[in-house]
Amino acid sequence: MSSILQRVAPIGEARDREILKDAATYIYQERPQGAVQAHVFLPENVLSGPPRTVVVFFHGGFWDSPTPTQFVPHCLHFASRGAVAVAAETRSGARHGTGPVEAVDDARDLIRWLRHNADTFNLDPDRVVVGGAAGGALLALLTAMPKPKAMPPVDGLDCRPQALVLFSALVNATIKSQAQSRFPDARTAKRLSPSTLVRRKLPPMLFFHGKSDRITPFEEVERFGRRLRFWGNSCELVDFEKADHSFFNFNVSHRNFELTIQAADRFLVERGFLTPGEPADHA
Repeated sequence: MSSILQRVAPIGEARDREILKDAATYIYQERPQGAVQAHVFLPENVLSGPPRTVVVFFHGGFWDSPTPTQFVPHCLHFASRGAVAVAAETRSGARHGTGPVEAVDDARDLIRWLRHNADTFNLDPDRVVVGGAAGGALLALLTAMPKPKAMPPVDGLDCRPQALVLFSALVNATIKSQAQSRFPDARTAKRLSPSTLVRRKLPPMLFFHGKSDRITPFEEVERFGRRLRFWGNSCELVDFEKADHSFFNFNVSHRNFELTIQAADRFLVERGFLTPGEPADHA
């Protein structure tokens, strides 16, 4: 993995193409504003053996610019561990002139698309893990948290994951903020704010968050986690002292990337999504 990340240009579309070259890219939805893609990383011999766990990541950026390469290092790790891994794109402001509402629809439809194509990728539709960063974490949460009547299956396909892994998560869109301003209005922001959707019987969640995060404040996630546990849900919060919003990214801190990816690996092993084994060496 490091050989890929070290030899590409630091910015631009050429860099993205290089980093994504090990992925198979699919159009999972044709929208009025254009096609929406997902970049799928397959483990070796994916079609042999039992169906695989699928791990999907939604990038950060508050639904503005498409940056699916953010989670390529994570996808390469989990593909090396035998899972199907997906670096997801959704509609964005810069490319499609859209906001979080459309991105939420895309996130849910991507999970349904993966389940529809479970045989193609040899993935287990009952072992879906969804992750994300910042606004992408909000998308991940909104594939899971609404009540069944508010998010029924479409054509028999559900979008709900079995576990969540979240980085620098945006969990409260009800307060005036950079994130809330991206919604059409305050009422829509409240309806789509994870903070208003806490209930029982949610999937297990693992949060990684910097205590010096000024964009998605640590205190919001800490309160959110307490409420989840109060309602009987499994929620783990791993905090990082003096760490800011982007602390976990491979190109920001190799050490924090390793700590978070190994903790996420253990979290998924403990819950039966991955088989025990030594995490891949990313050095």
